[in-house]
Amino acid sequence: MALRLPPAPFRHPSAPQSTTVKTHFFTKSSSVSRLAKFSVRNVSSDSSRKLVIKVKEKLEKDHSSLPTGKNGRDDDDLILWFLKDRRFSVEEAVSKLTKAIKWRHEFRVSELTEESVRKVAATGKSYVHDSLDVNGRPVLIVVPSKHTPDMFDRLEDERLCVFLLEKALSKLPEGKEEILGIFDLRGFGTRNADLKFLTFLFDVLYYYYPRRLGQVLFVDAPFVFQPIWQLAKPLVKHYASLVRFCSVEDVRKEYFTESTVPPSFRN
Repeated sequence: MALRLPPAPFRHPSAPQSTTVKTHFFTKSSSVSRLAKFSVRNVSSDSSRKLVIKVKEKLEKDHSSLPTGKNGRDDDDLILWFLKDRRFSVEEAVSKLTKAIKWRHEFRVSELTEESVRKVAATGKSYVHDSLDVNGRPVLIVVPSKHTPDMFDRLEDERLCVFLLEKALSKLPEGKEEILGIFDLRGFGTRNADLKFLTFLFDVLYYYYPRRLGQVLFVDAPFVFQPIWQLAKPLVKHYASLVRFCSVEDVRKEYFTESTVPPSFRN
């Protein structure tokens, strides 16, 4: 059955524009709904500080068992980020923060190290690129063709995922808030499909790292990936609107300079 293509690819607002587009197929037309950027236009710094205090007080009163310190219930930056994510609703921010802080503690995020994920990372199926993209975003690259479900215990794959998210976020320059995700789909086959892990990834991004993913590039996706993506889209929900299908040339020319392009995307 022939695959019908829409007239133009989805482009995230932060993506550079190009007059030449080379793609395989796209998620939806440009009318697809996008994740709205949160805005503090109507929230003054004084107001936001007061809201942060309210959240801290509520967390201390109702969830005093949660850990404190960095990424804890008294972390001002973390609280402010979740307030922004929840449109400055104290109740919603507290609810989402409580789950996120509990998850970080139970998953032992602070204990993840290069050594603890070394075995899985050695496959080369996922890594953080050394350079930023042209928009100043850290870059997390995933190579699904190197992933075989059940080769490792699922928890090991999940730990690598979270470790690399933390590593990418630690590279955020001052004033930047989002990372770029690149899925290099060259060589992808049905043997590499893993909907459970993909669901885990986007659940983690939604619940525990909200609005940290600025855009997702699916690069040189083979035709066999299309039906898998159709199954995955409902699972990843609104994150599907951040996806752009593109070519290696698009990545090389639009997202990096000659000196910063990842080695696997060079000529």
